[in-house]
Amino acid sequence: MTTSAAAQTGADGTMAGDGTVTDRLFEANERYAAQFEDPGMDARPVLRVAVVACMDARLDLHKALGLQLGDCHTIRNAGGVVTDDVIRSLTISQRALGTRSVVLIHHTGCGMEAITEDFRHDLELEVGQRPAWAVEAFRDVDQDVRQSMQRVRTSPFLLHTEDVRGFVFDVRTGRLREIDPA
Repeated sequence: MTTSAAAQTGADGTMAGDGTVTDRLFEANERYAAQFEDPGMDARPVLRVAVVACMDARLDLHKALGLQLGDCHTIRNAGGVVTDDVIRSLTISQRALGTRSVVLIHHTGCGMEAITEDFRHDLELEVGQRPAWAVEAFRDVDQDVRQSMQRVRTSPFLLHTEDVRGFVFDVRTGRLREIDPA
């Protein structure tokens, strides 16, 4: 399957014509904005749920979960792991914007299974500065979902930790598989 961006974009980021991918995105926004109507929503998600997921481009979370604009807060990063910044976002989501449930979604074939914490060391050698952040690589996606659930459930900053569930999304079938927190 080819995406619209891949079909018209060269390896160097230029489009098959003039401009860059960013130019294309900006032009798409111009068309979107010309037809945009303010839905009259505020920042509080209708379903009172925050979804933490991997940034992998193969995950279309709204379609996969049957969500509409305004239904949830979506927090994405490499691996979908619960880092300090994810806890920060969840804390704001709960305490300031009313969410009560947390859904964690990792996926099969994640790139975080293919790298190690040596990535930080290699980066330090290349640029001369060690990153302040951990890579959060993992070998077992199920275990990493369990670890992420535990981090959410034990955070002192979160008010609502009773409805925290974790899943693995299969990128080949589109199905979620729930992970037992035990």
